[in-house]
Amino acid sequence: MADISDKRIMILAATGFEQSELMVPKEKLEEAGAKVDIVSLKVGQIRGWKDGDWGESIDVDRTIDAVIVDEYDALVIPGGQINPDLLRADQDAVAFVREFFESKKPIAAICHAPWVLVEAGIAKGRQMTSYYSMATDVNNAGAHWVDKKVVVDEGLITSRNPDDLDAFCAKIIGEVQEGPHQARKVA
Repeated sequence: MADISDKRIMILAATGFEQSELMVPKEKLEEAGAKVDIVSLKVGQIRGWKDGDWGESIDVDRTIDAVIVDEYDALVIPGGQINPDLLRADQDAVAFVREFFESKKPIAAICHAPWVLVEAGIAKGRQMTSYYSMATDVNNAGAHWVDKKVVVDEGLITSRNPDDLDAFCAKIIGEVQEGPHQARKVA
């Protein structure tokens, strides 16, 4: 099993995250030894979305206005429709994602979460995937959308949906082990 016990990973999410797309990566990253923080827009709890209805809630460890890029080795953004829409409308969240990308550390986004990458202006020139209904959004942002379980472009990890979580989590762990991508082109 991979060991990333010296790593700290942020999961950036708001209410309406796809339940499995937050919980499964959190579990897999913790099993690999990482410390995982749930970071959101405000203190308290955020609630998941599961099977067309509200799911479980999870405690927020920190808020986006109280974190800095240097504290984390990777950033994971779960999907769902509500969560990334709230995140992309928040200036602090978008600025943080952009700054994290510029640090050349791994960023992982699944399902509808590439909306946040698009809003942060970091999709252009990248090969990416997402939930199929977002292909036009991703292409219009200047990325090249492909229909694959998981796509990695210089440490930018994207995936389609909950069916792809095993491949998504494995790529996150691999990219965290690899570390920052010094050659990454910043858009």
